[in-house]
Amino acid sequence: MSHDADHRRGMWAAVAAFVLWGLMPLYWHALRAVPSLQILLHRIVWSTLMVGGLLCWRSGFEWVRAALSRPGIAKWLGLSGVLIGFNWGLYIWAVNAGHVVETSLGYFINPLLNVVIGVLFLRERLRPVQWVSVAIAGIGVLWLTLRFGQLPWIALALAGSFALYGLIRKLVHVEALPGLAIEGGYLLLPALAVLGWLEAQGQGGFLSLQHGYGFALDAMLVLAGLLTALPLIGFAYAVRRVQLSTVGVLQYIAPTLQFLAGVLVFREPFDRDRAVGFAFIWIALALFAGDGLLRARRSV
Repeated sequence: MSHDADHRRGMWAAVAAFVLWGLMPLYWHALRAVPSLQILLHRIVWSTLMVGGLLCWRSGFEWVRAALSRPGIAKWLGLSGVLIGFNWGLYIWAVNAGHVVETSLGYFINPLLNVVIGVLFLRERLRPVQWVSVAIAGIGVLWLTLRFGQLPWIALALAGSFALYGLIRKLVHVEALPGLAIEGGYLLLPALAVLGWLEAQGQGGFLSLQHGYGFALDAMLVLAGLLTALPLIGFAYAVRRVQLSTVGVLQYIAPTLQFLAGVLVFREPFDRDRAVGFAFIWIALALFAGDGLLRARRSV
């Protein structure tokens, strides 16, 4: 395969991954008859079984030994599993509680928060444009806080948990799918236990005619695992074939689609005050992404 063809495939894989992530609110909203906690638990169970099964089919249990070959990795993946579980749970709850626009704000903020975490924990140094971007984003968050009387805590919690998750995954150097399977492995038994208890109490939403969920929702709960794994597979495929600066710009597809879903599909309020706050964030991102692209082109 030629380099250009490989690059094209990587680009399409990245776009597909971010589009899937961006359309997730529509999927979680379609499952709103099921309590958010149960959606999260099913997502953990089915994604772990699917990803772990795929890896075992490809290489037996060798992937477990390879992923945990260095001391300390197991405990760090346990912590990252808790963080991603919290992130997924808050996101699903926020979507079905009518906060899709604020969830999109969290993922717009996330790249800039990654920069701040790089400074605090990895002793990275920021370029002047990056400092300006972070400052402008901070003004946007401050504006939203002052206008609405409280911090946009959903956005900040989503951005913060995902940024810390990314920091751990950067430090442990484990491939995306094995890492996801091991993280899910820590959460699998507790998730199964809670789901089993809910079913025994007659409160479960899976294979339950009592609550009228039906086969379609059962199938959607199972497919939630596949929809968790597919974007990760596409993202992992893309980052090996496309410049990280390009992937960094493409990542804004996801929160843009989330934002459009919140405003156009779910009709969430987006008045002038919210528009001003978001405008600061978008300006900050435009500066940040533009600086990254310029530096990437100069280095070619």
